[in-house]
Amino acid sequence: MKLHFTALILVTTFLSCTTAKNSKMVFPSFGKEGHRGARGLMPENTIPAMLKAVDLGVTTLEMDLQVSKDKKVVVSHDPNFNANITTTPDGKLLSKDDAKKLLLYNLTYDEIKKYDVGLKPHPDFPRQQKIAAYKPLLADLLDATEKYTKDKGINILYNIEIKSNVKNDGKNHPPVEEFVDLAMGVINQKGIAARTVIQSFDPRALVVMHRKYPQVATSLLIEAFDRRGLDEQLKEIGFIPAVYSPNHNLVTKNLVNACHQKNIKIVPWTVNDIKRMKELVALGVDGIISDYPDLFAQL
Repeated sequence: MKLHFTALILVTTFLSCTTAKNSKMVFPSFGKEGHRGARGLMPENTIPAMLKAVDLGVTTLEMDLQVSKDKKVVVSHDPNFNANITTTPDGKLLSKDDAKKLLLYNLTYDEIKKYDVGLKPHPDFPRQQKIAAYKPLLADLLDATEKYTKDKGINILYNIEIKSNVKNDGKNHPPVEEFVDLAMGVINQKGIAARTVIQSFDPRALVVMHRKYPQVATSLLIEAFDRRGLDEQLKEIGFIPAVYSPNHNLVTKNLVNACHQKNIKIVPWTVNDIKRMKELVALGVDGIISDYPDLFAQL
């Protein structure tokens, strides 16, 4: 796998570092992104969370993808059911040991949909409204958000994460190229590619996107522990993405300037404090991802 990935990188790394030439993405002047919809207020990555974020005035709906056993694209952050938020089909609370065994990639979507992920109080989000909810198919979620925003006359954007990892290919999810193709199949079918950014911590996913879907904007996600320089991080994917999305604790004025010099938008995650939001705005970031999209009204 390592040799295969190295070969893939060699094909693209030393090409000219340009953004996707055919990208049709039109970014807002400042991106207000609801993390997992509105995670702090509604059950994460569910249709109600997305609709709540729309009502709160976000420009962009942020979400994560996984894949089921029957190759359906499911909106979910975790590859398995999370014990913090899951109730079993027979109404029991899911234990942490059992949760680890319930990989979505080993379950059909019909099986996945039977688990509730909205009724159990989340220990980290006391403001989160408790309602019956399930992990939706990406296709069903997009049908719901597109109808809802069309009825309101809103042109919503999407920031969609490919949750792949080299260690988990064929275990927690399909091989990365298949994962990307499955996601893009839904996105293209629903006609939202021109309003979508595909983000990932996995450089391989972005390399595939740049090679096969160069017209779609991409975003490089960066963990808080990744202290490499911007140039070194970009070298790993071999092109200039439309967006650079670091943990907000990494953001400095120098980093913002470096991104803007390369014509990259910088959109940090996940910012849940209004004071920090205002600090980041002052530094010149192009958007913010937050669990609490109601905070954007205070900017």
